[in-house]
Amino acid sequence: MAELGRMSLDEVREADKHPVIVVLDNIRSMHNVGSVFRTADAFLVQGICLCGYTPQPPHRDIQKTALGATESVNWFYAPTTLEAVLDLKGRGYKIYAVEQAAGSISLEQFSQPEGHPVAIVLGNEVDGVDEQVIAHCDGCIEIPQFGMKHSLNISVAAGIVMWEMIRKTKLSGV
Repeated sequence: MAELGRMSLDEVREADKHPVIVVLDNIRSMHNVGSVFRTADAFLVQGICLCGYTPQPPHRDIQKTALGATESVNWFYAPTTLEAVLDLKGRGYKIYAVEQAAGSISLEQFSQPEGHPVAIVLGNEVDGVDEQVIAHCDGCIEIPQFGMKHSLNISVAAGIVMWEMIRKTKLSGV
């Protein structure tokens, strides 16, 4: 760790975080949850909200892919994704579902609203983000895709969106 210049667990916990929360909407796979934790740690985001039946740490299968990130990433639970979204909106977050929908914003054209933290909602592996939740979002972000398949594993989608948000923030100095 020292040779790689990595922060210690205590340093990560105390570090300023990027103003992004990842909301997981009824995710089934513990491996997907663990992978999102690991990616959230890599990009030093504010936290993760686990909603509905999304598995929660501690669990061996989450740890298998999280590799300890459940200890470094802040997380909380909400009984429903709608409750989480309404709570985050009440705390000043702008909410965006990562979903292919009418009127969605292509990721490369998305600009984070100035002065507001952002929450991104990633939906169930089969059903996507719940329609009721989308109705309360400030918009939808779509990842451009060019092949035959037009869906990505949620952990992959989370990584792409988190990276793009952090990259734009770092480049703009926000």
